[in-house]
Amino acid sequence: MVKGKRVLVTGSSTGIGEQIAYIYSKLGAHVMLTARRAHQLQEVAKKCLQLGASSAQFVVSDMGNLTSAQNAAQEAISKLGGLDYLVLNHVGGSGSFGYFKGDMEAVLSSNTVNFLSYVQLTTTALKALQESQGSIVVISSLSGRIGAPFTTSYCAAKFALEGFFSSLRREFILKKNNVSVSVAVLGYIDTESAVKKVGDKITMAASSKVECAEEVVRAAVLRRPEIYFPFWGLKPLVLFRDWAPNLIAQILDQFYVLKNIH
Repeated sequence: MVKGKRVLVTGSSTGIGEQIAYIYSKLGAHVMLTARRAHQLQEVAKKCLQLGASSAQFVVSDMGNLTSAQNAAQEAISKLGGLDYLVLNHVGGSGSFGYFKGDMEAVLSSNTVNFLSYVQLTTTALKALQESQGSIVVISSLSGRIGAPFTTSYCAAKFALEGFFSSLRREFILKKNNVSVSVAVLGYIDTESAVKKVGDKITMAASSKVECAEEVVRAAVLRRPEIYFPFWGLKPLVLFRDWAPNLIAQILDQFYVLKNIH
């Protein structure tokens, strides 16, 4: 089902994106990588080929610049001759993990990287995905379903992301446009950047990035509308969110180490 398919994975120099690229490579896909660091992308591309990718290329891009995001999608489509999977995984912005102190620059930066660039990439790739009857894969977070403290700018972007792509999915269905939209709602994953940012600020155990990537790719291939990872750690919280919002908040608040948060 995947061999020979054309895949663009954003944020693929490290973390979940890197692991997603490896899984598609093992399945024989043509992989296009993109992130900001050329050297790391080059190393990931080499490993993709070793793992069995039909081809592995990369384009350096900065998702804080919407023109750069547009160019990345255009170059991927041009070099691959089309697109079957658009995997939107990158994360960034200038905001830190801590109390909101009225920093509008952090809000704008986070929304540009974590929301608007996703929309820009989708807009640019939409025609190619319609031609291939392909798939859009969106990496979201529990913070896009339940408001979390200390990540206000990030939460805002993820809530916007969920709204946009759930709306887009409904439009595709109503138009009988056979492009699938899969949203991955993720918890705390053991990526280097996540552990570095919040490792001493929360007591929650991090889940495996490799297992996470496997679940994301499986959902994309099966064209599932959404997945939760880890399932039992997240799904019950979302199910009970509207029935007992105060209880859910109290449960989640217990995981924060307040003395380490500024």
